[in-house]
Amino acid sequence: MAFNLVARATAGTIPVTPITADGLADWSVETDAATKTWIAATGFKAKAGETCVVPDKNGDIGRVLLGVEAADRIGVWEFAGLPASLPAGRYAIDADLAPEDATRAATGWALATYRFTRYTEMPAIEAELVWPKGADRQYVETIAGSTALARDLINTPGSDLRPSDLADVAKALAKQFKAKIAITVGDQLLKKNYPTIHMVGRGADDAPRLIDITWGNPKHPKVTLVGKGVCFDTGGYDLKPSNGMLTMKKDMGGSAQVLALARMVMAAGLPVRLRVLVPAVMNMVSGNAFLPMDICRTRKGTTVEVGNTDAEGRLVLCDALTEADSERPELLIDFATLTGAARVALGPDLPAMFCNDDSLAAEILANGLAEEDPMWRLPLHQPYKAMLKTKIADLSNTGSGPYGGAITAALFLEHFVSKTTPWMHVDLIAWNLRDRPGRPEGGEAQGIRAVFRTIQARFPG
Repeated sequence: MAFNLVARATAGTIPVTPITADGLADWSVETDAATKTWIAATGFKAKAGETCVVPDKNGDIGRVLLGVEAADRIGVWEFAGLPASLPAGRYAIDADLAPEDATRAATGWALATYRFTRYTEMPAIEAELVWPKGADRQYVETIAGSTALARDLINTPGSDLRPSDLADVAKALAKQFKAKIAITVGDQLLKKNYPTIHMVGRGADDAPRLIDITWGNPKHPKVTLVGKGVCFDTGGYDLKPSNGMLTMKKDMGGSAQVLALARMVMAAGLPVRLRVLVPAVMNMVSGNAFLPMDICRTRKGTTVEVGNTDAEGRLVLCDALTEADSERPELLIDFATLTGAARVALGPDLPAMFCNDDSLAAEILANGLAEEDPMWRLPLHQPYKAMLKTKIADLSNTGSGPYGGAITAALFLEHFVSKTTPWMHVDLIAWNLRDRPGRPEGGEAQGIRAVFRTIQARFPG
């Protein structure tokens, strides 16, 4: 049994009826008097997300009514409140759903079964759902398993998920899908010309490293994913206040997204040559750590002045992006928990997306809406490049003022990508601030369902 989804109904399987507020009256006309009385007594109005457990004549559960938003489209999250709220038992959706609705319902159910149990026990979910007829099982299991991977990685504390640990996860993933993996560690980064990754991570006991996974037929279109892997961010010598460090185990959230997305691509066997680059570091304070106003020569040859050691994510990404761009992939996407400015602008639920290709951006946004995995496009406003100027180096890693921080960070990254490479940068929080159905507080996958659908559509084979 995967994600509490089972193959078939059995004796005693309980029907779950999705129903809209507008459709409740018509549905009630066809039901028995006892059910009508129960609905009236419980005050059930079929508001979206509202449930009503209806007893049978023996006092057992006879049916579950679930309020949904619309009769003609089931949303991903509409069934997500059920697994944890329903008593033990086997349930089946009592409705003729279109295949895409069946898939969304099963996806929401599967995502809602996630539990992070590495450090404590949690009550088991005992409600089971019969696979809805027409649901794409492979898609649901791939999405749910990959999302669980991302959530697990982000939720794991920095002491248990150092760069070496993240590399071990990548090795296991590569082995599972027969991908190739190369890991460049410590001073080898300097020998192989990844100076900014080395600079940011050299102050930690666990050495910095670049994780490099390749999978698929080399003749297929090249799709390259780059993920920020700062396993813990103290801010370096520009030290964060204690409350600013509380969730900094999630600063490797970008790497969690690309590893989870890579898992989706490989599990689906998409006809692409996939490459995944993860610069994995810890940004620590030590006698060997990099300092404010240091200057580093990047892999591209550009010199960068460190305006702030807490703007380290763009530094590790720039060398990885330079390497990624050198192959001229048909699609290059990076994910990073990069700026608080993006969160101020868009809040926690909407990752900021920057893109140098209008058609790609339009596809991503459309797929994000269709998958209920939205992003919002912000501009690569070229005049703001002036904010990255500094007198004694080619670029500063910070803007010259307090405004447009997400944009100036994206412009910094854009410098390391060729104009002809279709590129998208995602600045996300990778974290749920509160519990919601199917989306527990803590680490979260954001944007990867939208990107997966886009890759799937762009490269059908």
